[in-house]
Amino acid sequence: MSIVTEVAAADSATALAHFERALRFETDCWDVHSVLGTPEQDFVLLDVRGTDSYARGHVPGAVDLAQRKIVAAKLADYPADTVFVTYCAGPHCNGAARAAIRLARLGRPVKIMTGGVTGWLDEGFTLVPA
Repeated sequence: MSIVTEVAAADSATALAHFERALRFETDCWDVHSVLGTPEQDFVLLDVRGTDSYARGHVPGAVDLAQRKIVAAKLADYPADTVFVTYCAGPHCNGAARAAIRLARLGRPVKIMTGGVTGWLDEGFTLVPA
């Protein structure tokens, strides 16, 4: 038995429930890229790093809204059922999670784009300056 299997894998039903649940909270850079700017885009992408970072380069189509500035008044123009997808600098940054908490506290549906800017660039996608 290896270190990988010394703790048994979950049964299929448990694994299915776990992984489906995880995807209710996150998406990835490739999936976001695949629908940005198309009729299938059904979310608002939020760059939550701050205006200076956004200006230096952001995911095309992202809205600049630093996580500390997420308040009800800033979201007033969006319908209540708008899904927001947050991202920050990368896996070393918890800004996307902090933003997701703020959105959830405001009763807004939210997911995190895992990988953030680092993941976006790792996929070979480009950033655009403001």
